[in-house]
Amino acid sequence: MTTSAAPWHAATGTAPPDWLGVLLSGSPPGDEAAVLDFPMPADPAVVGVARSFVRTTFTGWDSDDAVFDAQLVVSELVTNAIRHGGGARSLRLVCSRRRLGCAVRDFSGAVPVTATSGFLAEFGRGLPLIEALTTAWGWLYPAGGGKLVWAALS
Repeated sequence: MTTSAAPWHAATGTAPPDWLGVLLSGSPPGDEAAVLDFPMPADPAVVGVARSFVRTTFTGWDSDDAVFDAQLVVSELVTNAIRHGGGARSLRLVCSRRRLGCAVRDFSGAVPVTATSGFLAEFGRGLPLIEALTTAWGWLYPAGGGKLVWAALS
């Protein structure tokens, strides 16, 4: 699988699953993919819009059992894009033979960093949460700049 001929960098040390190709390639979505472009990239209100988009899309795909976890993962990815990536550019969701995935594109080329946070820390729990709720996650640098952070849900 080629992902926009860009080098990928996986947080877990593994390559993205082949079935995520439609999600990572930037190709137009078909019946098994959905795309939400954000008009105001640095607006925190897009987190709620993204959660609603996940619920509506996954329900339409008869994947109601994955909605809650997917909403948490997408919320963290979009929040990280706003906080550390200059804003979220787009959200892509994919369903391929009952396997679900998501990807958020932002404006930054900075690598996601898992912070060590203390018990009372206000920030730093997002990437460990994503790690716990997904089967794999990582990032790549697509054509056109920024980065695309992806996650495969069970």
